[in-house]
Amino acid sequence: MQTPPEHAYPTHWEADVVLRDGGTARIRPITTDDAERLVSFYEQVSDESKYYRFFAPYPRLSDRDVHRFTHHDYVDRVGLAATIGGEFIGTVRYDRINEQGLPAKNPEDDQAEVAFLVQDAHQGRGVASALLEHIAAVARERGIRRFAAEVLPANSKMIKVFTDAGYTHKRTFEDGVVRLEFDLEPTEQSMAVMRGREQRAEARSVQRLLAPGSVAVIGTGRTPGGVGRTALRSLLDSGFTGRVHAVNHAFPEDLQRLDPEDVPAVRTLREITDPVDLAVIAVPADSVPDVIRDCGEHGVQGVLVLSSGYAEAGPDGRERQRALLRQARSYGMRLIGPNAFGLINTAPDVRLNASLAPQMPGAGHIGLFTQSGAIGIALLSGLHARGPGDGGIAGISAFVSAGNRADVSGNDLLQYWYEDPDTDVVILYLESIGNPRKFARLARRTAAVKPVVVAKGARHNGTAPPGHAVPTVRVPDSTVAALMRQAGVIRVDTVTELIDAGLLLASQPLPAGPRIAILGNSESLALLAYDACLTEGLRPQRPRVLASAATPDDFRAALAEALSADGCDAVVVTAIPWVGEGAAVSPGGSEGAALADALRTAAAAHPEKPVTVVHLAMDDLAQTLAAPAPAPAPSAESSAPAPDQAARPEPAARTINPAPAPAPAPAPPPPPIPPAPSHFPRPPAPTGPPPTLAARQATPAREAEAGIPRRPRREPLRIPAYPAAERAVRSLAEAVRYAAWRREAADPGRVPEYDDIQEAAAGADIERLLDRLGPDVPTSRSVPVPPQDAEALLARYGIHTLPVLPAPDPDTAVRAAARLGYPVALKTTAPHLRHRPDLGGVRLDIAGEAELRRTYAELTDYLGSPEELRPVVQSMVPRGVDTVVRAAIDPAAGAVLSFGLAGAPSQLLGDIAHRLIPATDREVAEQIRSIRAAPLLFGWRGSQPVDTAALAELLLRVSRLVDDHPEVVGVDLEPVVVAAQGLSVLGATVRLARPPATTDLGPRRLPVY
Repeated sequence: MQTPPEHAYPTHWEADVVLRDGGTARIRPITTDDAERLVSFYEQVSDESKYYRFFAPYPRLSDRDVHRFTHHDYVDRVGLAATIGGEFIGTVRYDRINEQGLPAKNPEDDQAEVAFLVQDAHQGRGVASALLEHIAAVARERGIRRFAAEVLPANSKMIKVFTDAGYTHKRTFEDGVVRLEFDLEPTEQSMAVMRGREQRAEARSVQRLLAPGSVAVIGTGRTPGGVGRTALRSLLDSGFTGRVHAVNHAFPEDLQRLDPEDVPAVRTLREITDPVDLAVIAVPADSVPDVIRDCGEHGVQGVLVLSSGYAEAGPDGRERQRALLRQARSYGMRLIGPNAFGLINTAPDVRLNASLAPQMPGAGHIGLFTQSGAIGIALLSGLHARGPGDGGIAGISAFVSAGNRADVSGNDLLQYWYEDPDTDVVILYLESIGNPRKFARLARRTAAVKPVVVAKGARHNGTAPPGHAVPTVRVPDSTVAALMRQAGVIRVDTVTELIDAGLLLASQPLPAGPRIAILGNSESLALLAYDACLTEGLRPQRPRVLASAATPDDFRAALAEALSADGCDAVVVTAIPWVGEGAAVSPGGSEGAALADALRTAAAAHPEKPVTVVHLAMDDLAQTLAAPAPAPAPSAESSAPAPDQAARPEPAARTINPAPAPAPAPAPPPPPIPPAPSHFPRPPAPTGPPPTLAARQATPAREAEAGIPRRPRREPLRIPAYPAAERAVRSLAEAVRYAAWRREAADPGRVPEYDDIQEAAAGADIERLLDRLGPDVPTSRSVPVPPQDAEALLARYGIHTLPVLPAPDPDTAVRAAARLGYPVALKTTAPHLRHRPDLGGVRLDIAGEAELRRTYAELTDYLGSPEELRPVVQSMVPRGVDTVVRAAIDPAAGAVLSFGLAGAPSQLLGDIAHRLIPATDREVAEQIRSIRAAPLLFGWRGSQPVDTAALAELLLRVSRLVDDHPEVVGVDLEPVVVAAQGLSVLGATVRLARPPATTDLGPRRLPVY
């Protein structure tokens, strides 16, 4: 049990949480200054709730009660309060007890009695569940392992709070009271319950922002122009279905309605008698605090701050931004911004454009989040150019550009889009990731039901943009990219690639494999597509080139034939303006439309296979394919040529034999993709107020979790078209890789259990080492473990290192070699020579004493004195491949397991594979094979394959060590010589640190930067 000095106020227990209905509350320790708040809170609790808490009528708290409930030592007695606007809405406390249920005298007692009280007006919002998560984490930190609670049988709500938490519990009934006892050790079920509550709460908070019933634009200018008036104009032009108010303290007192918009005009929010769900704030930064106060007092649910002058403006602005966030959360409001561009919801029952975008995007199935307003404009403009209008290929479901994203971030939108039935594809442009560990978790879960496409700016300078007050991630961008791929995220580099990939994934099914058919009326364009397929790792078939006079019907027949072939998983169609006798060499308006209809007809007969089009000088083809059109009804007659066409001979078609080697032998088709993002029938637009998330029962995520196959949407067929073969093929390749990840994610593997792992003993060793090495070391610093202690700790997890004996002089080296047995190796351990055999600091296969003395003299004569070189002697091991295994914890990215070949491949070329910890057996096997130098492990050019099974086991044991003990912040095994049978760890270092007070594995909380 850890007791802080003088029972200091535990600041790290403070947390902002999102409640079940999407509002926020602050959880903090109760202090002696809270007496009046406690009394006021208790007066607002009903008599029934008081009876349930104290098992008797208890109308008021005595002075003794108030003293007892506000004075805590933060160890044996702890009280937490949930607050909104500075006032209590719920409390929880625990008191440490002994086995007899009496107040504990022994600090080793590990049980506590817990009790809750929630204000009646806030019951049903999940306040007690959130308080339970946090009080349980506090208790674990203070050495308490079990909670006991006594509840009246009629208090079914509180019984449900305990039993639904997912902890292992025991229930008894005695003397008319239900006694519950439960262990506080997190279980798989308790973590799942907490994650589920977090997702539903955060999704609901976003839904409240995207579907408000009423909006107030605060800072609306008195004359046209300006940010506020532009936001108001966008809101009205979009056809917003709710109520709109214009607010400006400078409006004349007699102004009732604002012209020419004809909306109610008021000077303050207090003049609005109806509820306001969303406030769009466009006033100078100095005036924002007063506006936030007015919003909080009026009960506004969320604020969108378009105003600038915050963290992007320097240190003073950063403090202003933090104060803004604290103030908004104190009233239970979520915040988008500051310095935001806005948000858009195209749902027909909402039609919200609370942004500076000049026009409302078309409705569709792409969810779009950006941190940059400029990139937001570029994405909206690019999508509009590719498919304008509702129902087009480039339509969006929702758009959020969060600016400095002090509160609402991409993680919140992932929570919302995870189960949003109107969103099939998620597109994110990120310049910083405040919580990469949570992002990877949420992205992996979302990617299991719909594609997540990400482009990240600010990748190479190691810092976030000025407005983003987030912790800097120390891991390089290549590591972040690898972790994104592991989470199923489709990582692209540019805004254009974001749009290209998003359009294909939103309009086409996922391919079942990498076998690509290519057809078209241009040999050159077909060869470009073929080469692009090979570059992207796909398996293209020999292109089929139609005659230059090929008509739309010829394209239709060729596409239908390609799609019906068993060896085809997707088709790339290339098209240029066709030329026939008497025909003009011009795209012509009718030609593109006719070709689009033909391609749609053929594709509709095989909706399970994706089709993409590459065109040159046929813009009308792309526009027609992108626009909604009636889906042709497939029938036997539709696939047969018309009577007047039956006698016409097919134009000559030929198959190109490209220069590369023949296509590989066909492989059996891969297993089907698990329930995937596709297109299902959309119900008619509901009437009345915007629907809540709770009303959306059959969401894609829930269908996937229940194993329900998702039906295709019966919507007009749309086919993406690209002006370059490379862009089309790159997008198709991303879809192929994502589909393969989906198949693999359906069976992610398992984290093996090893009988020889001594987890408890390792924990005791770590605690002893931390007490000895750094009793006062803060959580931000780590300390190295002495070599012998590191070897002993690793041995607890079955990781055995080869003994190393110091050799400060020749005689000591001889005695060490005699102890180990010849042959031996003589190595230097000086920092500038460590792991650098190319500099001559390692001498191998020394067979006897005379050779050892001669080698020792050569080494010291050539490289320096023994004091500089720090020589050691080590036994020889079987020859093999030198590798390196590392594990490290980044405060933002989390625990990462890394593997590569030792020396130049990893140090010079960066050929290292990364996986998140805990890694499964399947992930580790793929990690070993994913490095570019992997062939050296599997018998490259006739060499003997090495024992990759032993290597995989070593990686899994290191993963287990770091996952079981968050104090282990660094493990470095180098070199690890992997032989034909077994492996040898020749060097090892371990670093320890006090674990941070909270991690992504702790109770849910909103980030504070």
